[in-house]
Amino acid sequence: MLIVVGPVASEQHERPRHPERPSRIGAVMGGVADLHLDSDLVEIPSRPADIDELRLVHSADYLERLQRFSAQGGGPLDADTYATAGSWEAARLAAGGGLVAVDALRTRGTGVAFVAARPPGHHALFDRAMGFCLLNNVAVAAASLAAAGELVLIVDWDVHHGNGTQALFWDHPEVLYVSTHQWPFYPGTGRADDIGGPRGRGSTMNLPLPAGTTGDVMGRAFDQLVAPAVADFMPSWVLVSAGFDAHRDDPLAEMALSAGDFARLARTTAEFAPAPGRMVLFLEGGYDLEALRSSTSATLGALVDAAPTSEAPTTGGPGADQLRHIGTVRRAALNRSA
Repeated sequence: MLIVVGPVASEQHERPRHPERPSRIGAVMGGVADLHLDSDLVEIPSRPADIDELRLVHSADYLERLQRFSAQGGGPLDADTYATAGSWEAARLAAGGGLVAVDALRTRGTGVAFVAARPPGHHALFDRAMGFCLLNNVAVAAASLAAAGELVLIVDWDVHHGNGTQALFWDHPEVLYVSTHQWPFYPGTGRADDIGGPRGRGSTMNLPLPAGTTGDVMGRAFDQLVAPAVADFMPSWVLVSAGFDAHRDDPLAEMALSAGDFARLARTTAEFAPAPGRMVLFLEGGYDLEALRSSTSATLGALVDAAPTSEAPTTGGPGADQLRHIGTVRRAALNRSA
């Protein structure tokens, strides 16, 4: 069963010619429709996250400033990020989607959930918007789960490092954050020797990979590096920052994945969940609409045994040597902090 929370297109949160636009939600919902799930598809509306839920990961001062700025009509927040008069409510709906998804999975005890909402979230910091992101959607859900005693794995396969998510859980041993991302690239964070703070030693795992990386290398990264760390952590929930901008057709990045590669990543990540009904995916990046549609369909289809992808997995790109280096650097950092 596939549970889709949304769709939250948030037409009131839009700036002309900006790549993070409402039509992205139309693309992902097209990908869902391509699976022809019929009775195996459940759509549930999102709800706005309340202030107490948002304060699990954001400062009260930042939330007040963002709400006031939006109420005054908005404007640029940084070179890439904006707010409009409708952005505060749009961001709250996106942030509430993960909470709705978790509740739905707990009730049903089976299935996988996908939060089809924007704006995205993984760059949003404790007290600042950044990188198209206003509120950190996946972090709100993770913090809520952690507060209830759960161990939460966050897998972030967006092409950009999720600096906001890493910072929010830097010293939290109950959340393991794993990121694969193009390196060097925006936002300039996500080094292999980032392992977490004193209390969260080992709870951050970064896999910075070169432009042109293909799916075979990404698969080896998960098999050789991610899987052992997850086995040691033993998560009770798996949350995915599912950005699709590592697709070879994406205009904002230079990785070389296909829809078929995302399907493989999804299947591998699903194996990290301890039981059915413990996996939620959150839309992050992805700015070529056709690639976004096909990648969404391939990813979700792999999780519910639906239609196969039309794009074959990719091979032959760079990055294999980098995997060995990442492993060496991470082990050295862990040994230094012991």
